[in-house]
Amino acid sequence: MKIAVVAANGRVAQKVVKEAQERGFEVTAFARGGENKSGAAKFVKKDIMDLSKEDLLGFDAVVDGFGAWKDEDQPMHIKTSQHLCDVLSGSDTRLLIVGGAGSLYVNAEHTAQVKDDPNFPAMFLPLANAQGQELEELRKRDDVKWTFISPAGDFQADGERTGKYILAGEELTLNSKGESIISYADYAIAMVDEIEKGNHIKKRISVVRE
Repeated sequence: MKIAVVAANGRVAQKVVKEAQERGFEVTAFARGGENKSGAAKFVKKDIMDLSKEDLLGFDAVVDGFGAWKDEDQPMHIKTSQHLCDVLSGSDTRLLIVGGAGSLYVNAEHTAQVKDDPNFPAMFLPLANAQGQELEELRKRDDVKWTFISPAGDFQADGERTGKYILAGEELTLNSKGESIISYADYAIAMVDEIEKGNHIKKRISVVRE
């Protein structure tokens, strides 16, 4: 399979590149910075917003690894994923987006989300709101084969690679220990599994450590 990873210098994206290449996939990394931090065999210096149809032609899947932390940059979550949707519109190339946990539902009626809890950390609220809005905009796209993958609540950059995870849906899911936790490495496994299988087109899924 041929995979493009955009915003590939991000820490989650780097794990996805590593996982995909170890499985023998042909990976091209795109990043606006000149340095290829991902270790991808092929690297193109290009910002997401400058990517064209020609740039992404011929790929089986595109992974959107964009992430912003500053409040003023949060609208870029929607802008970047919608730009990729426009570029991939009508094609068979799938778009997989690194999402967030704040928009996961905490009730069966899907009226309350993780970020609505009064104890939700205030510093992460702008990010959670932005990624939640990003997901809602994706739901409006019938012209793109998108998949939004939310991590568990405790998303650990340096957590161990266990190789095991629980695949869940729209609701916050806990493992047998009552934890909502996953490492970047295990998340990358789930991401590449989804690229291989393609079972959740135009859906949001979530993952938690087993």
